[in-house]
Amino acid sequence: MLRYLPTLLVLGLWIYAFIDCLNTPEEEVRGLPKIGWVIVILLFGGVLVGPVAWVIAGRRRGAARPGAGGPGGGQRWVAPDDNPEFLRSLRREDPNGGNTQG
Repeated sequence: MLRYLPTLLVLGLWIYAFIDCLNTPEEEVRGLPKIGWVIVILLFGGVLVGPVAWVIAGRRRGAARPGAGGPGGGQRWVAPDDNPEFLRSLRREDPNGGNTQG
């Protein structure tokens, strides 16, 4: 059973890189056009060169996405219990007006 582990790990990394590349927006892809990365991943997947290259160099990791915060990232994420808008929506939905004794 252990002899299949390397093959399963290579296959898992290949599938992850391929799906991640397909789901990554074009503006977050570095180095090559997106179709170029797909071809590299498909052609060199068996020897791990393509998937490893994608994971290391193909996509901007930690890039600020809209709504994720950071410079140019829009609004910063806030936990629900610290978000005044979320708390107001709870008060609007509460039929007892916050009174738990009914």
